[in-house]
Amino acid sequence: MQYPEWIWHNGGIKPWAEATTHVMAHALHYGSSVFEGIRSYRTPDGPAIFRLSDHNRRLFASAKIHEIEIPYTLDQLNAACREVLHRNALGTAYLRPIAFRGLGGFGLSAETPVDVAVGAWNWGTYLGEGVLETGIDACVSSWQRFAPNTIPAGAKAGGNYLSGQLVAREARRLGFGEGIALASTGLLSEGAGENLFLVFDGALHTPPTSAALLDGITRHSLITLARADGIEVVERDLPREYLYLCDELFMCGTAAEITPIRSVDGRQVGAGKPGPVTRRLQALFFGLFDGSTPDRHGWLEPLSPPPSP
Repeated sequence: MQYPEWIWHNGGIKPWAEATTHVMAHALHYGSSVFEGIRSYRTPDGPAIFRLSDHNRRLFASAKIHEIEIPYTLDQLNAACREVLHRNALGTAYLRPIAFRGLGGFGLSAETPVDVAVGAWNWGTYLGEGVLETGIDACVSSWQRFAPNTIPAGAKAGGNYLSGQLVAREARRLGFGEGIALASTGLLSEGAGENLFLVFDGALHTPPTSAALLDGITRHSLITLARADGIEVVERDLPREYLYLCDELFMCGTAAEITPIRSVDGRQVGAGKPGPVTRRLQALFFGLFDGSTPDRHGWLEPLSPPPSP
C-alpha cells in the first residue's frame, strides 16, 4: 500500500505518519466511530467531488444517532476534504472523513474527546480490475443483517461494518467476488458494503431502507438518474430467489460505483453479463464526470483553488 504524504487531522494538515491515536481510544474497543466514503473525479471543468456536502451531512446525521459531537462545522469539513486533495495533488481520489471517540474513558458510556480526520488516496475499482465491464460472481451470505431496533442501519458507523466484514470475508473464502446479506426477515438487504438493484422487464427494483440497509448516496443518485431517464424504479421487499430470476443485477456504492453481478450462488443472472439497463445507468452515472450527463442537481462540487498559505 502506497500511503499519501498528507492527512487532515483534528483541525489541520500533518504528515500521514503523524496522524496517530492511542491504543486505548474508545473507538478501537467499542466501534464508536462514524465515517464517509467520497470520490472525486476529473471532469472537463477540472476535478470535482461527487456530492461532497451530502456525504458530510450524512456524517453529521450518523454522529447525531450515536451522540458523537463533531467539533467542526459542515463547511470546515468540506474545506478539510478539499485541502487534503490539494496537498496531495490528487484529482481522481477516494476521501475518508472519520469522527471517533478518542482516549478519555473506558466505560461504554464514557465521555471522551472526539477526534476527526480526513484522508485521501488513489483507489481504483473496489471489487477488482475489469469488473465494471464484465461483472462479478456473488453469493448469499450465511450472515444476516441486524434486526430492527438493535443497531441503527441508517448510520454509517464503524461498528456496523463488522457485519459487512463477515459477509465479505466469507464470500472471498468461498471464491466469490462479493457477498449479499439478507435482513432478519429473510428478505434481501444489501451487499457487504453496497446497495442492490434488480432489473425486471426494464424496471429497477431495490430493497427499501427498512431492510436493514444504509440509504446510500450512490443509491439515491441512481434512483434520481433512472427516473429522469424514464426508467421505472420500485422500492419494495424482495425475496432471495428473485436474485436468481431477475434479468439483471448490480451493486452500487461510492467504492463499488456500479458493479454488475453475473451470477449468484452459481446461478447465472440473465444473460450472464451486464445488461442494457445496467449499461445505461453506468453511462448516466459516469457521464456526470465526462460531461455527457448534465449535472442538473449540482452534485459536482468543484475542487476550488488551494487555500492561501
